[in-house]
Amino acid sequence: MSVPGSWYLILAAILFSMGVIGVLVRRNVIVMFMCIEMMLNAVNLTFVTFARMLNDIGGQVLVFFVLVVAAAEVVVGLGIVVSIFRRRVGATADDLHILKG
Repeated sequence: MSVPGSWYLILAAILFSMGVIGVLVRRNVIVMFMCIEMMLNAVNLTFVTFARMLNDIGGQVLVFFVLVVAAAEVVVGLGIVVSIFRRRVGATADDLHILKG
């Protein structure tokens, strides 16, 4: 028994919406990065679903590149968060202006 592809797309839309709401509502930088990762994983789920539905491997190749970009984003983002934590106790999105110089 196979799960229809539309269910995966609905799940991906729900995950992406939760990620967007999390980025817009939360001010903690680490939580914002987690929400961005959730959005990227929702896009990956969409790519894999369409690849399976169309019997094409191109979607899975795109997932590989999205994962590489997500890993680079985590490295740069955590570097910024660590530099903020060195100057202040908390890290919020409003504290990014202290990195200007």
